[in-house]
Amino acid sequence: MRAPKVMQLMTGRSAMRAGFLMAVFWAGGARGQTPAPADFDALAREVEVWMRENLDEGVLHIFNQVDRERVRELFAELNKSLGNDNVYDLAPLREGASRLQPLLEQFEETRPYASWLKTHFDYLDVADELRRKALPSPKSNPTPESQRGAWERRLDKRPLPGRAEKYVSRLKRLFIAQGVPGALVWMAEVESSFDPAARSPAGAVGMFQVMPATARSLGMTIEPTDERLDPDKSARAAARYVRYLYGRFKDWRLALAAYNCGETRVQQLLTRYKARSYAAIASRLPAETQMYIPKLEATLSKRESINLAGLRLPKE
Repeated sequence: MRAPKVMQLMTGRSAMRAGFLMAVFWAGGARGQTPAPADFDALAREVEVWMRENLDEGVLHIFNQVDRERVRELFAELNKSLGNDNVYDLAPLREGASRLQPLLEQFEETRPYASWLKTHFDYLDVADELRRKALPSPKSNPTPESQRGAWERRLDKRPLPGRAEKYVSRLKRLFIAQGVPGALVWMAEVESSFDPAARSPAGAVGMFQVMPATARSLGMTIEPTDERLDPDKSARAAARYVRYLYGRFKDWRLALAAYNCGETRVQQLLTRYKARSYAAIASRLPAETQMYIPKLEATLSKRESINLAGLRLPKE
């Protein structure tokens, strides 16, 4: 199939750069690593210059229809919402995310970002459902139990991801070999829908969305070949990290929350509030992490008929 004209105009480096800029421009960063709103004008100017130099007139026309002020408002709102601890603030982001998805799907170089974004539509939809149920005036975050119920309803009739059949059995063996329950391979459904190429704007890559610093600490190479794109190596690294986190926190919810938002963030909250359990700090975690844990629990229940409390380390 002949590539679209816009793709013929892109070099590999500039196309990937465009994908990153578009994803950050609209979707913000996972794990709270987005540019500050003060950088918006500089980022917007850079994007506009690049587009004039590299995109054809038809594509430029599409971008010219976008209300720049609305983009500014959306970017600032998104940056704030993903960085705070209010789950309900995620709900209004559905519209902007739905506009971004078709853009990212059009080009090969930006599809990894589309894959990441697609897994996050669930968060926005469930946040909206929970917000509507809490009307007229949502005052505090939904409880982990109410979120778990919302996720169970959402996942009840969801089929297996297309790639799951190919990977699950193989990756379970790798998890078990690292001393982690094989059921936790379903983290890959929550993180990327089992897409080895998924990429977040913050830099997390692969089926298990491993961040660069974490990858290096686990002995993975990032350049010239990014080993996070290898399903087996990504799974092995994720399992090793989860095993380490469980050894540190002695609790699966805390360990997996740390996997999602960082062990330092979790430890700081435990220390600050003199807490020992996930429930004691759940409402103070980043909104994504608050939803990640109940989504993962609902996924484990759907796929393995087990919950996090029922997980046991493999016998050596």
